[in-house]
Amino acid sequence: MVNDIIADVEDRMKKSISALQKEFAAIRTGRANPSMFDGIKVSVYGTDMPLNQVATISCPEPKLVVIQPWDKGNLAEVEKAILKSDLSLNPSNDGNLIRIQIPDLTEERRKEYVKHAKQRAEECRVAVRNIRRDGNDMIKEMEKEKEISEDEAKGGLNRIQKITDKYIDETQKLTDNKEKEILNI
Repeated sequence: MVNDIIADVEDRMKKSISALQKEFAAIRTGRANPSMFDGIKVSVYGTDMPLNQVATISCPEPKLVVIQPWDKGNLAEVEKAILKSDLSLNPSNDGNLIRIQIPDLTEERRKEYVKHAKQRAEECRVAVRNIRRDGNDMIKEMEKEKEISEDEAKGGLNRIQKITDKYIDETQKLTDNKEKEILNI
């Protein structure tokens, strides 16, 4: 039973790290990357759809993104969605596809992105700690109800702490790497 709790805790922590990686992929670094557009929704066919479900996104050059909608009638909506996004990009529509030149980031903008990445990392650490607390509470409840021994409870709590430390370290490594990528170190 303790092993089930520990497996659940580790699974939930992995999902938190995975969510952080997706968040980091969407943060601009000055280079073209299709994942920058993951959070953009386009109003087509009476519903909001993710951009990557209505168009092909490619990066033929390091500073150029080409977006080609599958239905040319959606070109204006795709352009509008990119302009409304917080990416601060200026799309160029030629009637068939959209080209976006990725400008170099200013020092100020780089610092904003680093700050944003650190906020997301802190949210991930809080989520990991909350998952640890939930797991610890379940084990303590089982010990209180005499479903497991004191030694089993202590061992379970120690294993959860080791898993927590592992994922907190992973969060820090991801954050450090993203910061280097943003600042071009």
